[in-house]
Amino acid sequence: MTRYIIARLLQMLITLFIISLIVFFMVRLKGDPITVMVPPTFSEEQIEALRRAWGFDRPLLEQYFTFLRKALVGDFGNSVQFRTPAMELVVDRLKWTYLLAATSGLIGIVIALPLGIISALRRNSGVDLFSTWLATLGTAMPSFWLGLMFMLFFSVQLRILPAIGADEPRSLIMPAMTLGVGMAARLSRLTRSSMLEVLGQDYIRTALSKGLESRIVVVRHALRNALIPVVTAFGLQMGWLLGGAVVVESVFAWPGLGRLMIEAISIRDITVVQAGLFWFALTFMFINLCVDILYTIIDPRIRYS
Repeated sequence: MTRYIIARLLQMLITLFIISLIVFFMVRLKGDPITVMVPPTFSEEQIEALRRAWGFDRPLLEQYFTFLRKALVGDFGNSVQFRTPAMELVVDRLKWTYLLAATSGLIGIVIALPLGIISALRRNSGVDLFSTWLATLGTAMPSFWLGLMFMLFFSVQLRILPAIGADEPRSLIMPAMTLGVGMAARLSRLTRSSMLEVLGQDYIRTALSKGLESRIVVVRHALRNALIPVVTAFGLQMGWLLGGAVVVESVFAWPGLGRLMIEAISIRDITVVQAGLFWFALTFMFINLCVDILYTIIDPRIRYS
């Protein structure tokens, strides 16, 4: 396992190197980045002074290696708009995005697992049809529309939850539910299909024929073996939550990294965009590594060499 983790960490470094190439050259597709960053009121002398200060007057290869060397120590430069290091801005907002994603993931898994298990155990029953309808509805609704509906109902009509911001713990409920409902809809159908496949196996029938309680067979034997594809999808969904949080954070004015990225893109703050993309990529790769390790906990037969 240790060798496998080391190998995965080396793969992450290679992936980050490729991402650095994409991030560096994408901002230069339209030419000199300094002309994109500065307001149109700047004179040619001011633009040239900024170009020299930011190093954009140097050869492109030299600019990239300078960018890569600084990125390795977390230095993406200062934000043009906020006049502070871009990495400090990203790290400060990141905790809010992690809180939102973790809470949404918890809501999604708490709803999806029981709903999927019950649907599999009572296949084609009224409960199964109702859960299928709920899952279809949850998948079809865009997150921004669902967020607006939550805001209209809980904030405008009932006045029990704050509409925007993160000033109190209750502010987390609506954005987390907005993301968690969509995640639960997708995972519940996968849990159902995976459980149905496992429940049809011979060893499940053998365990039941030996007189074991149905609850023990479902929890210890069926569910544990059915969790592998669910955990895989959950890891991918957590990455989706980080991306989906960009829209939801804008709807609820949640002070997370997604909202900061939208603001940085709108004001052409390249350093913040680069730092944010790096953190998104690093977080997603770390989630995938945790999912691979979780496989060995769920199924001891899985071994990495």
